[in-house]
Amino acid sequence: MRVMAQLGMVMNLDKCIGCHTCSVTCKQAWTNRSGIEYAWFNNVETRPGQGYPRRFADQERWRGGWVRNRRGRLQLKAGGRFRKLLTIFANPVLPNIRDYYEPWTYDYETLTEAPLGDDFPVAQPRSLLSGEPMSVEWGANWDDDLGGAPEHGPRDPIVEKIRAESEEKVRFEYERAFMFYLPRICEHCLNPACVASCPSGAMYKRTEDGIVLVDQDRCRGWRMCVTGCPYKKVYFNHRTGKAEKCTFCYPRVEVGLPTVCSETCVGRLRYLGLVLYDADRVTAAASAPDERDLYEAQLDLLLDPADPEVIAAARREGIAEDWLEHARRSPVYQLAKVFRVALPLHPEFRTMPMVWYVPPLSPVVDRLVETGHDGESAASLFGAIEALRIPVEYLAELFTAGDPAPVTAVLRKLAAMRSFMRDVTLGREPDEAIPASVGMDTERIVAMYRLLALAKYDERYVVPTAYEGEAQQLEEIGCSLDVDGGPGMGGPFGEASGRPVPVSVETFHALRTRQTSDAVADIGDRVNLLNWDGKGRPPGLFPPRRTEERR
Repeated sequence: MRVMAQLGMVMNLDKCIGCHTCSVTCKQAWTNRSGIEYAWFNNVETRPGQGYPRRFADQERWRGGWVRNRRGRLQLKAGGRFRKLLTIFANPVLPNIRDYYEPWTYDYETLTEAPLGDDFPVAQPRSLLSGEPMSVEWGANWDDDLGGAPEHGPRDPIVEKIRAESEEKVRFEYERAFMFYLPRICEHCLNPACVASCPSGAMYKRTEDGIVLVDQDRCRGWRMCVTGCPYKKVYFNHRTGKAEKCTFCYPRVEVGLPTVCSETCVGRLRYLGLVLYDADRVTAAASAPDERDLYEAQLDLLLDPADPEVIAAARREGIAEDWLEHARRSPVYQLAKVFRVALPLHPEFRTMPMVWYVPPLSPVVDRLVETGHDGESAASLFGAIEALRIPVEYLAELFTAGDPAPVTAVLRKLAAMRSFMRDVTLGREPDEAIPASVGMDTERIVAMYRLLALAKYDERYVVPTAYEGEAQQLEEIGCSLDVDGGPGMGGPFGEASGRPVPVSVETFHALRTRQTSDAVADIGDRVNLLNWDGKGRPPGLFPPRRTEERR
């Protein structure tokens, strides 16, 4: 047994309101540079819908992830080294800009500076790539709130598959429409196909916490990683000639802060935590013959952080004691392995994804209320799950490779929790038969409720800090990605660029101290409105007050 640590995330889809705050803050933090205008490391999709990029889940087209060959071994769906060598200068399996969307801005100058006339001027859309006028035809959130459902919804790959089995399962008439929001980031998989696809070795998985990153100095712009990632969460910067992806906000995570998308989430639906897994069994788990066994195989990889044997093995691998303590308090482990209500996204891709989802229950409650039934009654909820407006088969295609049994079990647990806790809230005698009906006891169902509904900041984000050393004494000197042009390579792989002039910026350690301190932080002469904690009156933030003499 070779114990390794992995940072993971759980998202409770019942809480997502589709506000896209996470996407906007991630965009501002990571992808607001030239050459990557179309990239969204975090995006929120409305399901059913084609997703971003369009139909990313259709691996018959995009050839992402892993498959088992005839000998039972894993191989990349896009082909091995020989095929990559043959196509290294012209990768034939790549989304184009129309599959993402051509980013645009508006001709505001015409709008604001047009001379007085009889016609009201308008701000015409202009491409951010070419600068030419364009017609807006697609976007990252084109399916938002079923806005494109009648035209584009049937092209959702999961809808196509379910419709082939039962024409009546998925409808797009407005009065019978269903939808839910699906936030997506890089899965930071245990068996990442993007890392295996990279010919230059620029993609790598950090041994200390499992975060998958791109070494910008080694990247040669072959874009095989874009093909290899079945979630299409690797993007190509056409200005720098480099691949970029979600970094799990590792500069923040290393000092114990949650990711930007988690910190700013309005619905508080994201949980961050550490899990321990057996690295020696990852390949075997990902090679399960039946796709429907992949979910259980992935769960079996997660080790009990309270098991003395696991603790001893983790210590032998050099995992620090505070990390083991964080693993024991991890909400990700609790929701995925202990309570078994969080499910992985598309396990059939065999990448062992580490971003988990609690499937939505709300539509079944809404439907019961609409029909005059008690939406919190256990008897009504259990009977209505099969009639859920979101077909269980659709959720199963997303989270359990088409097996509806685990999804139904999760929904029954969530329904039991709602019904049991309503009696507690109203002061009624709790019915212990409700948790027993889903294989839980009173103590466990209350603990699950507290984690899903009442968890505080430090319970939702259990993030261990990295080994700091002397890092606190250093100023962040600026990243090569922060300038127009980035690191570049020159020639056909991107525009040439130099290293940026180092600038004095606040470290994430200072940010953490200021956010968690009860006192007014000393920030010197610098005032950062984005990071101001609202405490006190820092010098320079407001103009000086006029004295009575000056009045």
